[in-house]
Amino acid sequence: MNTATLKLDTLTCPSCMLKIEAAARNVPGVDQDTVHVSFANSKVTFRFDEDLTDAQTVAHAIEKVGYPVLSTRTAAQR
Repeated sequence: MNTATLKLDTLTCPSCMLKIEAAARNVPGVDQDTVHVSFANSKVTFRFDEDLTDAQTVAHAIEKVGYPVLSTRTAAQR
C-alpha cells in the first residue's frame, strides 16, 4: 500500500468534501476507510493498492467532479 496526498484548489464549502471523498472512494484500489479531506488545508489523503491504481487516477476522478488538483505526493508504506 502507498499513501498519497493531493493538494486541491481552495475549497469553498464543506459539502465539497463529500463529493471529493466519494470520487476518491469510488476508484478501485483505494482503501475507502483511509480517505480524508481536510477542508482547512484543501488536501486529500488516502492509501491505495499500487497494483490496482495510482494517485494520478484518483486525481483525475476528483477533477472529473469539478475540483482541480494542484499537486500530488506519494509515499510507499513499509
